[in-house]
Amino acid sequence: MHRSVIPILALLLAAATCPAQVTDTMTPPVDPLLCDTTSGLCELPGASATDPLAGPAAAARPVRILYFTDPICSSCWGVEPQLRRLKLEYGHLLEIDYRMGGLLPDWSYNSGGISKPSDVAHHWDEVSLHYRMPIDGDVWLEDPLDSSYPPSIAFKAAQMQDPGKAVAFLRILREDLFLGKRNITRWEHVERAARQAGLDPVRLRKDYDGEAAALFREDLALAKAMGVRGFPTFFFRDAEGRTEVVYGFRPYAAFEQALKKLLPGAVPEAYARDWRSLFAKYPTLALREYAELADLAPEAALAALEDLEKAGELDRISCKNGHLWRRTQAGQ
Repeated sequence: MHRSVIPILALLLAAATCPAQVTDTMTPPVDPLLCDTTSGLCELPGASATDPLAGPAAAARPVRILYFTDPICSSCWGVEPQLRRLKLEYGHLLEIDYRMGGLLPDWSYNSGGISKPSDVAHHWDEVSLHYRMPIDGDVWLEDPLDSSYPPSIAFKAAQMQDPGKAVAFLRILREDLFLGKRNITRWEHVERAARQAGLDPVRLRKDYDGEAAALFREDLALAKAMGVRGFPTFFFRDAEGRTEVVYGFRPYAAFEQALKKLLPGAVPEAYARDWRSLFAKYPTLALREYAELADLAPEAALAALEDLEKAGELDRISCKNGHLWRRTQAGQ
């Protein structure tokens, strides 16, 4: 497997409660080897800021988002509620291009208090509470990952088949990791996730062993050229080449603000907020996701989900720090 063109960084694991911030410049990190708890992202040292996107947006829709992420990025998992709402309200105006960032090449370093997998376990439990998204850090004690490269390459292979199914595949991999404590570098877990997402696992393996690695290296090179230092990073670009950046874990208002700086007249589309419609769009929802999308307070969202579970409409998928819900056969 090829080494990253981006310097090694510690595992992403941080959260932020700071006000919404959208900017087209990125200030130097406080600590280059640990996620900054005030910026809400996992940072990569050694990158220089350059023009984020060369040339105007090539998307069919008015704004293109270049989203740099990683399958094991807990800050990216934490921002799923905001991203899902953005797709529902402004999907008619946006094209989202998912790129892999190479968060963990391997464990051949020792810096900043993160030198081995077991150092991550407790921190993941802490950020789960901060993001209010279900994460079980025990995977780093029971079956730790050696690298985030294999699932990243698998995602690029999935994109070669079907970009939409690749996004579903990435979500399943993250659920397997963050709740299921599954080591998603193992092919049996990758293959199962591919089948669940509707991908051809035989072709996925062929592409994984073939062109997908080169596509992943292209993502790493692009991230370095664009000065990406951490995840999640969202570059918003309009047809005239103007760019806004949402950097790290931010509230939904930051994403909306970035879009409206480029498209001042952007109006959100109304969408059905009833539970059946939301679960038809997104097969699994965490409490914070459901609250965000249904526009409910967390307490009201939890009560609604538990009532649906008691009625046999939803199943609960649990880990020690939270839950996901999915429709039962009766609820479909």
